[in-house]
Amino acid sequence: MRVRADSANATRERILESAVAELWRRRGSEVRLEDVAARAGVTVQTVLRIFGRRSALLASASTQLRDRILEQRESAAPGDIAGTITALFDHYEDMGDFVIRNLAEEEALPELREWLEQGRRAHRQSMQRQFAPQLAGRQDGVLLDALVIACDVYTWKLLRRDAGRTRPDAEACVRFIVSRILEAQ
Repeated sequence: MRVRADSANATRERILESAVAELWRRRGSEVRLEDVAARAGVTVQTVLRIFGRRSALLASASTQLRDRILEQRESAAPGDIAGTITALFDHYEDMGDFVIRNLAEEEALPELREWLEQGRRAHRQSMQRQFAPQLAGRQDGVLLDALVIACDVYTWKLLRRDAGRTRPDAEACVRFIVSRILEAQ
């Protein structure tokens, strides 16, 4: 019994990792069960037996990615501005294009909406945690809103992808923006 349970769990994890890999390669709307199954070495029927439907598989893969994201983003100590921005850029350099692709498909893929909304809440909570010392005593939310915007994936995209800035230059720009926001408090 235990060997069978371990085998079933290993198959589920292989399918999940395959779905994550497919999400990295293409837009969510382009992820096909046939490709996930082939990558995992199983049949489409096995994928459906374990996950029920495509949207459940994508939701599970997205949850796994969310956990990786939070660990990466919160590697700096609260209050460490430079460390926080470096950790964010580590995350964005690794996953920014993936996140931008998914944000572009938000309206087309209802199964992504909740995951993206969770991501927005997690980003805000992460900024609240990372800048807690600087936010102490501020209750109006304006300062937090400004920090959330300054540290958003779209800011990274504008600097790195659209403007073609190097990572050090883009990080310096975000540090400048954040420092000016904090000075204005």
